[in-house]
Amino acid sequence: MAAKQKILIVDDDENIAELISLYLIKECFDTEIVHDGEAALSAFTSYEPNLILLDLMLPGIDGYQVCREIRSKSNVPIIMLSAKGETFDKVLGLELGADDYIMKPFDSKELVARVKAVLRRFSPSREERNPAGIKCVEYEGLSVNLSNYAVINNGRPVDMPPKELELLYFLASQPNQVFTREQLLDNIWGYEYIGDTRTVDVHVKRLREKISDSDKWSLSTVWGIGYKFEVKA
Repeated sequence: MAAKQKILIVDDDENIAELISLYLIKECFDTEIVHDGEAALSAFTSYEPNLILLDLMLPGIDGYQVCREIRSKSNVPIIMLSAKGETFDKVLGLELGADDYIMKPFDSKELVARVKAVLRRFSPSREERNPAGIKCVEYEGLSVNLSNYAVINNGRPVDMPPKELELLYFLASQPNQVFTREQLLDNIWGYEYIGDTRTVDVHVKRLREKISDSDKWSLSTVWGIGYKFEVKA
């Protein structure tokens, strides 16, 4: 029998946390509940969850800081829960590395569906590393190999300059994570690069001219923020 997937629930409202746990246990998940940020960081290490449901408004260390600390050492999926519906709050959560954002109050069926959708994206991991250390990400109809700088789209090789390939690999190896143009400049071109953010826009435009989106994934613009490699449930 396959082991149950483990969900860490972090919410200072005991009633909401228990309710979420009941929904997930009914769907054959294993759950653990904590009520503050410090306990969340401790449980992350001891419980080793497959996914974290993380409330933003926590006593002591808030959800944003918990997300930041976990992201510094792990890519475990994180879904943020919040009564805050402002675009700024959602964007900040996604920029810190959250994989989804659910508004309170929420529908139980939607919560479970989103948990399952996020877990599908991350299991198995999209990034494959063989013993030789080859870095390659693969999706339906797309393979991006950073070790030999090769891209195959729908069965055909695609020629592209190193920076285009590096940009595509960087986004595809971190699916559904939103990156600002400034973050992409820093990661691909380096902090010493002297130029403006239009460089990123130009490279994304060229990538879109060379590779075709699938119904399973796309190179998406997040208006007013930047870009992400979107994997669809």
